[in-house]
Amino acid sequence: MSSQFRAAVVQAASLPHDAPASARKAADLIREAAANGARLVVFPEAFLGGYPKGASFGTPVGMRKPEGREEYRRYHEAAIALDGPEVGLLAEATAATGAFVVIGVIERDGGTVYCTALFLDGEKGLVAKHRKLMPTGAERLIWGFGDGSTMPVIETPLGRIGAVICWENYMPMMRMAMYDQGVTLYCAPTADDRDSWAATMRHIALEGRCFVLSACQHITRGAYPADFDCALGDDPDTVLLRGGSMIVAPLGTVLAGPHFGGEIILYADIDPADVVRGKYDFDVAGHYARPDIFTLTVNVAAQCAVRRAGQA
Repeated sequence: MSSQFRAAVVQAASLPHDAPASARKAADLIREAAANGARLVVFPEAFLGGYPKGASFGTPVGMRKPEGREEYRRYHEAAIALDGPEVGLLAEATAATGAFVVIGVIERDGGTVYCTALFLDGEKGLVAKHRKLMPTGAERLIWGFGDGSTMPVIETPLGRIGAVICWENYMPMMRMAMYDQGVTLYCAPTADDRDSWAATMRHIALEGRCFVLSACQHITRGAYPADFDCALGDDPDTVLLRGGSMIVAPLGTVLAGPHFGGEIILYADIDPADVVRGKYDFDVAGHYARPDIFTLTVNVAAQCAVRRAGQA
């Protein structure tokens, strides 16, 4: 059992369409959080690459407008490659600080982009990724679908770290798959800034008897290029995402947040022993499970459109 440590969730605005600048900002925030004692730092969904709140990508039902195709081209260009300089900047910051970082990015892979969470270890660099399994609503127009091959829980000296992105947190079977892997530090990068999100995070902490760390951007229309086609208007002061980041303990106690007042780093002191204390009377994948009645099968194989002869 590891000793107590400090964790942080970063509530900040990315710089949409400028992934290098967002990566530099993230690196600075990692250093700031680490300077304040944080050993685990969690960033929002799509912090690199941008969450295009209010965009339609020119796609009425049955139509794809030329300006929407151009907007997708720009979005694809602003996404990152995992072997690119942006991940290198993050790796440098984690190496310099020793922090473990979970950060949401838009990942470019061929012609497709994915909403992805990256796991960066201070000693090892990029160690894993999780691609969002089920983009929500109009997100399906622009993001590909992840598969079961990227649902890791990482063993670290701080605990077992996993990530579930935004409305994946409403997928009971995915939550159960994470609990079965023994997640103790459940990271929830999100773009959900509704008041109801806090109740969801507290429920998951109680259900999984784990620490839940949720990060959401606080971002205004002014952070986007002037020609960004936003259904919420062109007023640069319009708040597109208002935050609500928070940290919750295994018995549902809120340790930090939710905060809606602008950019901030929230901190909480984590006692890993609280996970076992919580499971004394409820272990959803252990003594409180009923495998004689309920079972879950998880397909962890990578799904490929083309398999060549001899390929596993």
